[in-house]
Amino acid sequence: MKLSLLVFFVLQFAILNTLFSITNAQVYKPDSPLAHTYSIVAIDESTGDMGVAVQSHWFSVGTIVSWGEAGVGVVATQSFVNPAFGPDGLALLKEGKSPREALD
Repeated sequence: MKLSLLVFFVLQFAILNTLFSITNAQVYKPDSPLAHTYSIVAIDESTGDMGVAVQSHWFSVGTIVSWGEAGVGVVATQSFVNPAFGPDGLALLKEGKSPREALD
């Protein structure tokens, strides 16, 4: 009984410590060195294939930065991300707007 209780508390501590570490990594700290994010959007003009990728110090940004729809295009949003920019950008491209017009 004592061993299972000890294991329970050790596991609980490990889980809480991991969660704190992950959420703490997402907090902007003005005195920390700068962290950078970059995206790449590309097209293969011979096939029409498009792709978008993102690399960042921040965890899980790919789910809110990279957007794509077959037959429409791809969009990358960055900085203080507004998740609506991805679907909105794709909608503008679907309406026939140029990438420049979608940005404006």
